[in-house]
Amino acid sequence: MHKFFVDKSCFYDDCAEITGDDVKHIFKVLRLKEDDKVVINDCKGKEFLAIIKDINKQRILVDIEEEILDSRESALEVYLFQGLPKAAKMELIIQKTTELGVKEVIPVVTKRVLSSIKNIEGECKKLDRWNKIALEACKQSKRSVIPTIREITYFESVLKDLKGMDLVLVPYENAENYGIKKVVIDKCKGRDIKKIAILIGPEGGFEEEEIEILKDLNCEIVTLGPRILRTETAGMVAMSLIMYELGDIGGNV
Repeated sequence: MHKFFVDKSCFYDDCAEITGDDVKHIFKVLRLKEDDKVVINDCKGKEFLAIIKDINKQRILVDIEEEILDSRESALEVYLFQGLPKAAKMELIIQKTTELGVKEVIPVVTKRVLSSIKNIEGECKKLDRWNKIALEACKQSKRSVIPTIREITYFESVLKDLKGMDLVLVPYENAENYGIKKVVIDKCKGRDIKKIAILIGPEGGFEEEEIEILKDLNCEIVTLGPRILRTETAGMVAMSLIMYELGDIGGNV
């Protein structure tokens, strides 16, 4: 069944109005018609079974039948602090980590970002596009909640965010033999782990000075294996591993 995200302001009692780009998609591409059933999401995590009651090129009116209580969201909240990469790599990172279940993606300016990306202000203008990519990935993966893509921030500001996390993972190419599986065994048994931060360096990785700062904050400096991963790969792998160990990836059996 097709799902559409509808701003909560477009809900009226037992009906809702679909507007914008989705109207053209429903009208011309999907060719849905009156009395067809759809799923609508209020952009806050609530989903409803609805029936199309009136359809035209400007807007689509649906009657809400019932709330759908089966959420596809993980109980684990993963926050990806991603060293700002060059070119369009951030788009791929947002798309794939949205599919995996990320709660927030935070682009971070580190020392090596400053030396490789000259126009940080230009990167900030991509936020609207990044949020659109997250929305489309959310639709594709049938998620119930659209992840937040935060504005670009600086390494020093990130340190404050880390204090509220239950676990902070920092994949680092110079970490040897201490991986996520060992962290779960040593640090997570008997603890209620809900909020997890993953910090990924940009192209070239973190500076040693930055790693030392993170060590002082008791972050877990881990290896992802013997092969060096690109920045756009590392976050996906780290998230997959921790979601497999503590979240809902891989099933419950």
